[in-house]
Amino acid sequence: MTTRRFLQLDVFAPRPGTGNPLAVVLDAEGLDDDAMQAIARWTRLPETTFISASTVAGSSYRIRMFAPQKEVPFAGHPSVGSAHAVLETGVAAPVDGQFIQDGIAGQLPLRITEHDGVRTIAIRTPRASVAEVVAADDARLRPAINGWPLGELPPALMDGGRRWWVVEVTSEASLRALNPDWDAIATLAEATGAMGVFAYARSEGDDYQLVVRAFVGNGRRFEDAASGAANAVLAAWLDERGALPGTGKRYTASQGREVGHDALLELSIDEHGDVWSGGQVQTVIQGTINW
Repeated sequence: MTTRRFLQLDVFAPRPGTGNPLAVVLDAEGLDDDAMQAIARWTRLPETTFISASTVAGSSYRIRMFAPQKEVPFAGHPSVGSAHAVLETGVAAPVDGQFIQDGIAGQLPLRITEHDGVRTIAIRTPRASVAEVVAADDARLRPAINGWPLGELPPALMDGGRRWWVVEVTSEASLRALNPDWDAIATLAEATGAMGVFAYARSEGDDYQLVVRAFVGNGRRFEDAASGAANAVLAAWLDERGALPGTGKRYTASQGREVGHDALLELSIDEHGDVWSGGQVQTVIQGTINW
C-alpha cells in the first residue's frame, strides 16, 4: 500500500464552507485510470484531482480530473484548487507569478496574485464560442425556462469544452427564487449535448455584480455550488454582446447560496479576449491517503 499526500479544499471560498469542495491527491505517479476513478468515487466530492510530474516542456505539473462517475477533460474549480495545493505543498514553484497546468485540455496558465495578504488564483480558460442564439420560445428550450422572468439578452448555447445554455433573468431576487424543472432541464441537456442551464442576473450589491445558478441536467441532476468553467463561458457571452458588468472587464459573481454555499468567483477578460476565472481557496484537510 502506497501513502500519498492528500488535501481537501474549498474553492472560490472567502472562508471555509462557502465554496466548492475538491480533493487533491499529490504524488499520483503509479495510479492507473481505474484507481483514480475508484478514489474519486470514494471521496464523493464533485471532483478529485491527481497531480504528477509533467513530461511536457514548460509545464509546472500534470493534472487529471475525475468526477465520481467519469474523467473530466477540464473544469475551473479543480484547476484553481489544484494550483493552490501545488503551491501550499511546494510541488512546484510559480514562474513570474504563474503555473502552467498540463492536462487533457492542453497547457493552461494559472495566475497567482496576493493583495493585503489574500491570495487569488485564476485560470485562463479554454476559448468559448457561441454555438447558438435562440428566442425564448425555442421549442427545445421553452419547457426548461417556462415561467422564468427573462432579462434583455437572448438565451444562447455556449461551447467552452462543455456546453451550457446561458439564460438571463430579470433580477437577483427572481433568480434566487427559481424552482427548476429538472425533467425539462435534463431533456434539454440531452437533446443539445449541454451540461444544462446557467441562469444569471445582475446585482446592485457592492460585493458582487452578477448572481448565477448552474442547473446541471446531464447525467446527475443537481445545482452546482460554484463552477469556474460555466462562469467563464458566461463571461465570454457577455463580452461578445458588450454587456459585461463591473468595470475594466472585471467583475465578481455570487453562486451557491441556494444549495448552502456562498461562493465568490472573480472573472476578467484580458487584452487578447481570453477569460480568466478564479478566486480564493481554503485548505480544510491536509494529510495522506493510503490506497
